[in-house]
Amino acid sequence: MAASNPSSSKDRNLLAVIGDEDTVTGLLLAGIGQVTQDQKNFFIVEPRTEAHNIETVFSAYTQREDIAILLINQHIAERIRPTVDKYQQPFPALLEIPSKDHPYDPSKDSVLKRVQKMFGE
Repeated sequence: MAASNPSSSKDRNLLAVIGDEDTVTGLLLAGIGQVTQDQKNFFIVEPRTEAHNIETVFSAYTQREDIAILLINQHIAERIRPTVDKYQQPFPALLEIPSKDHPYDPSKDSVLKRVQKMFGE
C-alpha cells in the first residue's frame, strides 16, 4: 500500500471553527466538537481576544492534517485579514461564515475574491 499524501483529503475528517460564542456553541450542538488530551477543533473568540492569539489558532488549525474544513466568522477573519488572505492551501478548505450579529459581506471574503479573479470578474 502506498504512503498517504499529507496534502490529500483521505485522512481529513474534521471540521474546525474559529468563531464567536454563539457560532461555536451552535456548531458544537450540531456535533462538530472533538476534544483530545492535547487539542480541540474549536476556538471561541471574545471581544477581548487579541489578534495574535487568533492568528496562532488559525495557523495551528491550517497545519493540522485531520481538519478538512476550517470555518471562521467573517468579522473575526477581518481581525486577522492579512493572515487569512495569505492562506491559499486547498486543505483545510477555508470558509468565512456570518454570525448572528454580523451578516456575511461577499466583498470581504478572501476565497470568493480569488475565485472571481480566476474567472476574470
